[in-house]
Amino acid sequence: MQKKNPTSADTRTTAAADLADAALFREQAYVNAEWVGQPALDIADPASGEVIGSVPQLDAADARAAVDAAHAAFRPWAGLLPQERGAILRRWFRLIEGAREDLARLMVREQGKPLSEARGEIDYGASFVEFYAEEARRPNIEGITSHLPDAEVELWREPVGVAALITPWNFPCAMITRKAAAALAIGCPVVVHPSSETPFSALALAELAARAGFPAGVFNVVTGSAREIVGEWCADARVRALSFTGSTQIGRLLYAQSAPNIKRLVMELGGHAPFIVLADANLDQAVEEAVKAKYATSGQDCLGANRFYIEAPIYEEFCARFTAASQALSIGPGMEDPAIGPLINAGAVAKQEEHVADALEHGARQLCGGPRPDLGPLYYAPTVLADVPDGAKIMHDETFGPVAALTSFKTEDEVVERANSTEYGLVAYLHTQNPRLIYRMSRSLEFGMVAVNRTKITGAPIPFGGMKQSGIGREGARQGMEAFSEIKYVCRDWR
Repeated sequence: MQKKNPTSADTRTTAAADLADAALFREQAYVNAEWVGQPALDIADPASGEVIGSVPQLDAADARAAVDAAHAAFRPWAGLLPQERGAILRRWFRLIEGAREDLARLMVREQGKPLSEARGEIDYGASFVEFYAEEARRPNIEGITSHLPDAEVELWREPVGVAALITPWNFPCAMITRKAAAALAIGCPVVVHPSSETPFSALALAELAARAGFPAGVFNVVTGSAREIVGEWCADARVRALSFTGSTQIGRLLYAQSAPNIKRLVMELGGHAPFIVLADANLDQAVEEAVKAKYATSGQDCLGANRFYIEAPIYEEFCARFTAASQALSIGPGMEDPAIGPLINAGAVAKQEEHVADALEHGARQLCGGPRPDLGPLYYAPTVLADVPDGAKIMHDETFGPVAALTSFKTEDEVVERANSTEYGLVAYLHTQNPRLIYRMSRSLEFGMVAVNRTKITGAPIPFGGMKQSGIGREGARQGMEAFSEIKYVCRDWR
């Protein structure tokens, strides 16, 4: 929730009052190692609607200034020894680690997620900084056998230049560190545009980056209108790489806007994950993992399971157990550390209501859940829909909330075909004890990641990304540095 009217100084100190280190709460953008702009855009706590502070509404000129600074910093930053860049990244990691509780509490105030989940995100986000602090040393010159007489052949991996990072509101810390650490490690300065719903986590990271000793222009955070700022970066030929996490619709737009300059792109877009349970699965485990896959971040997760395909012999029992588990989840403000917090804004609530109403019109049964106005306008209880037909909106559109759509299937071929019948291909969840089914279905499912008999699969050492219109490129692992680097081929006559 955002309010355009200016806030009082007393109101704007609300979020800072929750922190042991009040300096982590910043209400200015960070460009060329300076705090710039005046607070203009108010940010509210989803749990209460209370304004917690304001950030500048910067424009295209400010976006250009950030690129000016980053472009000027590029050659000096890329020219440092890899271990020097790695040492600064490691200092940043240690500072993030030390500020864990403050960063988590700040995130809860602006995003609404439960406090334990926010702490987990800080740990997850910090792990990428630690990982790439070490990986900074690894992209070495590679010698290859020459195909020409009297010639020596080498391949060099070099940074591309300024990298623009556009990050979402649902993971306001980790989506920055996952992108920025990879770019910074290889030698690319970054300009960051955080979601206007959750800018304070990004600004806190900028404060810690300043303390870590990043040179001026290497790490920049620009708040304000995404249309103006990101549009300017797409048009600027000096921005050589762009990494975006968000909806497929916006991803298509940025793809088109980046085409004239042929930027290097990494896009982690929408997901519509199927959760498939075969009759031989460990049902207790399947239900437990289904709850995790559906309700993490109150369902506001691109990895969240949306469509639950349960084999017919166990369908009714799964429905009963999953419904009971969903009803048992606590709901409340994130600071109270419930299982489910508020949704990010009124539009998110409206989408849940739309998908539920449409499913019921198509003949689905609602087993539990719905709005919780007694808690506040942005609360929506875990909701389970059974017998949802493939024609319902929820079976095709990403719900991004705590609504689960359950349906049954009879054969392996049927469920694979139904699971694949989507433009998305980020992650699929599969539960079975049959090793042949695990192998066969893992190969048949058209998703960039397959989680078998578990939910948590991501981490710094793995390449995160999807197929089809769930994105291009990968984040994390060594592959996460590829979009920010080029291969230069050098062929030398040794005579």
